[in-house]
Amino acid sequence: MPRFIQTLARLSALTGGLVLAALIVMTSLSIVGRAFAFAGLGPVPGDFELVEAGIAFAVFAFLPWCTLNAGHATVDIFTNGLSEQVNRVLLAFWEIVMAATVAFIAWRLYEGMLGKVKNGETTFLLQFPVWWAYAACLVPACVTVVVALWSAYDRLRAVVTRRDTRAVKAEAQH
Repeated sequence: MPRFIQTLARLSALTGGLVLAALIVMTSLSIVGRAFAFAGLGPVPGDFELVEAGIAFAVFAFLPWCTLNAGHATVDIFTNGLSEQVNRVLLAFWEIVMAATVAFIAWRLYEGMLGKVKNGETTFLLQFPVWWAYAACLVPACVTVVVALWSAYDRLRAVVTRRDTRAVKAEAQH
């Protein structure tokens, strides 16, 4: 597997993990602030707005790593009895479907972002532009497209050469 693809996916997942950890800390501080409201503390202003945008980003940031490592849910009860080559063809097919799907999602995110820029929508409390969240999610969505395209190529190559370059979780269990 090209080091670039692996590094890209890993950096995306690490960034998502850092954002998720920051959201956990912020949420904890907000809860503690609410609990000690009697002492003059309070919740983090706009905490739910930040969690909403941050979780969306984290989900998109984890997708490249999940795609690269075949971590998506699979139901292999029907394919267990099929030959390796038939399974390779099925894997290639689904990787192509995945690449097309994430490309479609990235395109719609882009279009949604443009719509939010145009209408100037902001969040209720913090008043930050909603398009910022769309833009943040678009970056890992595009990384996922790159990883998914490479993954589809890799699975197609496995069909042609009859050699897998990486295992699928279901394959690793046999």
